[in-house]
Order: sequence, then C-alpha cells, then structure tokens
Amino acid sequence: MSERSVSRAKQEKRWYTVLAPEQFDRQELGETPADEPEKVYDRTIETTLGELTNNASENNTKLTFKITDVGSDSAYTEFVEHSLTRDYLRSLVRRGASKIEAYVTVLTTDDYRVQIQPVAFTTKKADASQEKAIREQMVEMVEDAAAERDFEELIDSVVEGRLSSAIYGEAKTIYPLRRVEVQKATLEAHPEEVAEEEATAVDVDEEDVAAGDD
Repeated sequence: MSERSVSRAKQEKRWYTVLAPEQFDRQELGETPADEPEKVYDRTIETTLGELTNNASENNTKLTFKITDVGSDSAYTEFVEHSLTRDYLRSLVRRGASKIEAYVTVLTTDDYRVQIQPVAFTTKKADASQEKAIREQMVEMVEDAAAERDFEELIDSVVEGRLSSAIYGEAKTIYPLRRVEVQKATLEAHPEEVAEEEATAVDVDEEDVAAGDD
C-alpha cells in the first residue's frame, strides 16, 4: 500500500459521538473513530457515574455501555454493567466485622436476565447464622425488586442506590450493619436470548420424553 493510499484510509475515518442510553439522558460518553459504521458496533465505553452527574463523590461507581446502533455521526449504546471500584469496596472493609456477599441472577418483568451482587458490611463480627440470614434477605429483596420492575427500572434502582438502601433497612434488623452496596450488576441476556434458551430447553425436554417412550 502506498503512502498516499494509507493517508487516504486515515482521512476516511469518521468520528462518532457515543451517547448513553435514554435512561441516562443520552449524555455524551466520548467519541470513537471508524472507517466503516459496522466497525463501531459492540465497542464498549466505560465511564463513571460521577462523570455523568458532575458529582465527584460518585466516581467510585463505574458504568459500562455497549454500542448497539450507529447513525450518521452518533453511536447509541445500551447499559451492560454497573460496578464499584476495588478501592472503594476495600475502604468499606473493617477488621473484626463481617463482609457478606450474594450473587443473584434474576429476570426482569420485560425478560432481561441480570446478575446482581449485593454486599453487606456489619459493624462487628456476625455469627454464621446471622450472616446466612442477611444473605437470604439480600437475595429475596433482589428477586422481589426484579419481579416488580422492568430492566430500566431495576438498573435505575441499582445506580441510584435505592435497592441497596432498601436492603439495608430490612437486613439491619437481623444484625447491625454499617453499609449495604450493590457491588456489581451485569446484563447477562436480552429477552430474545432468554426466549431462545427457553425454547431450546423445551425441545430437549420433549426429546427426553420421546426417548423415554421407546
């Protein structure tokens, strides 16, 4: 390839303004270059909640978005992950206290599958039965939250801290808590992927039944 054609290829690259989903007010997340629009799809952009809200105190919350649609000069994204920084989580740990984690995979009312990881920090060391009770309370409340909310509403409740506050309010009656956070929330599957998995599972079940009839 000649130098001239290399420079032409460089010139043909366009910059696309990457926009957050509507639930994050379509805020600008940055720019990404590509010589063909197709190459922009599936790129991920990481930012902090603080950058979106202009509030430095929220910089310990990381948000990841993936490009799913491309316009003439804009790239549109969907939410894929919310997570807290390691430094922030480490700052919540206290010697002689308990850190209680749970991993909950749920379906929202509009059939998005999401994994949510709540974590509770006690004021002092809880015993095993108290830790178990707190973990069960967290799991139950995450499941209840998903059963009542669509994907966007569930993610809003995580990002805005409403879900962790609700868990704190209930779980502190089991044992005194210092803090509850959702350390991670991840989009695992879209409704069409969930439906496809369910259809495949039904096919397998029917084959098992047929095999049993032989």
